[in-house]
Amino acid sequence: MKELSRRDFLKHSCATGGALLLGMNGGWNMGHTSSHVALAKTDDRKQGVEASLKTLKINPVKGKEVLVKPNFNTADLTPGSTHNDTLAALVEELWNMGAKSVSLGERSYPPTREVMEDKGILPIMDKLDVKVIDFDDLDDKDWVLCKPRDTHWSDGFRIARPILEAECLISTCCLKTHQYGGIFTMSLKLHVGVVPTTRHGYEYMRELHTSPHQRKLIAEINEPFNPDLVVLDGVDAFVDGGPATGKRAKGEVFLASTDRVAIDAVGVAILKSLGSNAKIMERKIFEQEQIARAVELGLGVSSPAEINVIPADEQSRDYRDRVVEILHEV
Repeated sequence: MKELSRRDFLKHSCATGGALLLGMNGGWNMGHTSSHVALAKTDDRKQGVEASLKTLKINPVKGKEVLVKPNFNTADLTPGSTHNDTLAALVEELWNMGAKSVSLGERSYPPTREVMEDKGILPIMDKLDVKVIDFDDLDDKDWVLCKPRDTHWSDGFRIARPILEAECLISTCCLKTHQYGGIFTMSLKLHVGVVPTTRHGYEYMRELHTSPHQRKLIAEINEPFNPDLVVLDGVDAFVDGGPATGKRAKGEVFLASTDRVAIDAVGVAILKSLGSNAKIMERKIFEQEQIARAVELGLGVSSPAEINVIPADEQSRDYRDRVVEILHEV
């Protein structure tokens, strides 16, 4: 079966005006047997971006209009938010890989423009010829209502149209725990930033953060779209607290994958290896609700056996072996 393009899917199921999203019946990744996660041990962010992408051996951006979704929930120091060096290195690699254009899109917790200014990212993006899309400035019509089947959202949720219509979507996340119900913030939780805080008279973030199903809601946000690439900066990590501030640890690692479930599972294994809080340490990785619900939706791999963690070089091999051992713990 030919895979639907993101634009075709939007046309048929998340139409303007808030038509129903009919459900994916297995999600975008249905039918895959395994997913690769590249792992590069390094404390150099530019090297980490380059090595993880080189190891993954794919080029989804050539000739494409690329949209990058960073972690700019707040302007706090990494891993509170995406490091400026990581974002700059990633954009440079996207240009080197032949991207037709590069844009950056985000919705932050404080006003998005304020967060970007506090981080000092705007002049960097301007120098790198990157168009910045502040989701706060989107018109109401550009927040598309989606209502997947069996969702735990009370009346569906809205997704920023640039995410749904992106010809090539790249997400870059951090390695950290989340003390306000998410348990961890990596690629799945990153995409809370594609849903509005409040729009059309409804407070979406209030529902998310007060729901007993918060972690399932997080996974469900990810159903209408599929990043072409995810890059995780784990040079620094929060092993407790988060998402803005927390107990810090040196992860010294970069990950890259096309599979949100696989990269989050490997990320949780790394948190376990660093010594994290009880909600991370005392629960099996695929029993974490974000991951379990994403598996139900067909958003990625369904077990550790389907994850192939590839070391970038010899110095990454021992790190990979330790993480894989934890990943397969029963």
